[in-house]
Amino acid sequence: MGYSMTWDLDIFFKGGSSSNEFLTFLDEINEEVKELDRLVSNIIAEGNDESSLIQAFDLYKNTNMKSSQASAFIGCLEAQNAQDKKAGQLRIKQMKIVASLKMVLSKLDEKLIQHDDAFFEKILEKEPLNELKFVLNERREKAKEKLSVKEEALITQLAMDGFEGWSQMYDTIVGSMTIPYKGEKLSVGQAANKFSDPDERARKELFTAWEQAWEEKSDLFARTLNHLAGFRLSVNEKRGWDDILKEPLEIGRMKKETLESMWNVIADHKEPLVRFLKRKAELLDLDKLSWADLDAPLAVTAESKVMDYQEGADFIIQQFAKFGSQLAKFTQKAFEDSWIEAEDRPGKRPGGFCTGFPLNKQSRIFMTYSGTPSNVSTLAHELGHAFHSYAMRDIHPLNRSYAMNVAETASTFAEMVVADAAVKEAASEEEKLVLLEDKIQRSVALLMNIHARYLFETRFYDERKQGYVSAERLNELMVDAQKEAYGDALSDYNPTFWASKLHFYITGVPFYNFPYTFGYLFSLGIYANALKEPAGFEEKYIALLKDTGSMKVEDLAEKHLGVDLKTRDFWEEAVNACMEDVEEFMRLTDPLVRKA
Repeated sequence: MGYSMTWDLDIFFKGGSSSNEFLTFLDEINEEVKELDRLVSNIIAEGNDESSLIQAFDLYKNTNMKSSQASAFIGCLEAQNAQDKKAGQLRIKQMKIVASLKMVLSKLDEKLIQHDDAFFEKILEKEPLNELKFVLNERREKAKEKLSVKEEALITQLAMDGFEGWSQMYDTIVGSMTIPYKGEKLSVGQAANKFSDPDERARKELFTAWEQAWEEKSDLFARTLNHLAGFRLSVNEKRGWDDILKEPLEIGRMKKETLESMWNVIADHKEPLVRFLKRKAELLDLDKLSWADLDAPLAVTAESKVMDYQEGADFIIQQFAKFGSQLAKFTQKAFEDSWIEAEDRPGKRPGGFCTGFPLNKQSRIFMTYSGTPSNVSTLAHELGHAFHSYAMRDIHPLNRSYAMNVAETASTFAEMVVADAAVKEAASEEEKLVLLEDKIQRSVALLMNIHARYLFETRFYDERKQGYVSAERLNELMVDAQKEAYGDALSDYNPTFWASKLHFYITGVPFYNFPYTFGYLFSLGIYANALKEPAGFEEKYIALLKDTGSMKVEDLAEKHLGVDLKTRDFWEEAVNACMEDVEEFMRLTDPLVRKA
């Protein structure tokens, strides 16, 4: 009997979106938020600081864990069935609780900044706050840059039906969409998996239908994106933040010099990837690749290797075991205990994610699995996220909140382990070539596609400051960004990508693009260390993961890798490592091109 392709959510709350147990749980969280509010109000009124502050943060720790648990459960319900209206209602109820919690925390933050540095340092020497020095100092510094409690509370309250409401509207619209393909009506998630169809005509027909579907609703998506950006820009203006990157960099706990250094190095090293795209076009007997051809399988092999779910799982576990017993045992448990929703069926949302259930010290993984090498890599990627949470399971809950860029480190490391192994263990040169191409496609995605997203979003926000940006203009901005990021190596582009990419509509993380590229290149440094010094690697790796929630990324890299992320050296080495795969691909395909 193979592993289940559907996840087990009943272990958390029985009954899915109709669970009375979950409704009771939400009520409990709501009461805890009220209790925290009373406690913080008493601190403000009476000035009973030290013991009360300790008590407040202890209660916040518990309430935050429960809130995260609730959010994860609802997220899983929404993803497994985009038509689950009850799940949507639960999300609204949960978001109101989160908004209340944010308003209480604003009061607590204001109390933190009322004290001088000497008093604050004094209370941080007391248990249990002494292990929270980084996160509480960070919280205090951020509070200094925000508006008053009343103003921040008003922003949070208005965001419920404004900012967050527009994001939910996007999810609702996408959930209702279908894409016609070979006589079927596919969900967006199912259709996205079909871009690897070996039939060029089928890919082109799918891409035409895909573009038409997003174009038909482009005015709705443009309005949604404009309102999300407008809300964010208005809040930034009131806070006196003139750089749109200020918030994402703070969330990423990184310096702007680091981000600029990374992108500058990438921009200077596009030529090998452009050569790869041209070579792939030659192998597919095309003058130039179109956007619809990017995921096309190579014509040099009669049949791309497909792994069923059990085979994919076993292969991942086998490769993980080479880097550490804990990683392998954890992964096997995730499969055996049904932590993963992988079934290919209608009604699911597109994409993949990993979400944590902190009260149970478990994770759940969502994706749609059809057996392609890319699917196996995605599965490994999400299992890497889950292992990151597992590695931090005994860390203080308030020290587990790691930055989005390092959040992509463990996942990309896991993905790299599996992709590299697949190439090395290929049964034939044809299979090796196909797997190597799939591996290089990740470099294309992370150094070109993600770069296009970053360029687009930067320019979009610049224009949004001046007023509403139409769907037509968004198309133009997207194509311009793609041409630049891809070195103009394609025959056509994907103008409605801004509408189809969920990440532009996520409210919690602005510029949810560069963290992927950072994580990819940062993980290359970790992977290089694993290959150089395999003995004791897992212990060092877990130590790094444990620090991700309580350090700036530059300090993390200095401590565990001995590198300075603000300079070009690290990024040069990481990007050059990606290009080694390209050179190997070119060497293997030279005879095929000459033969043609």
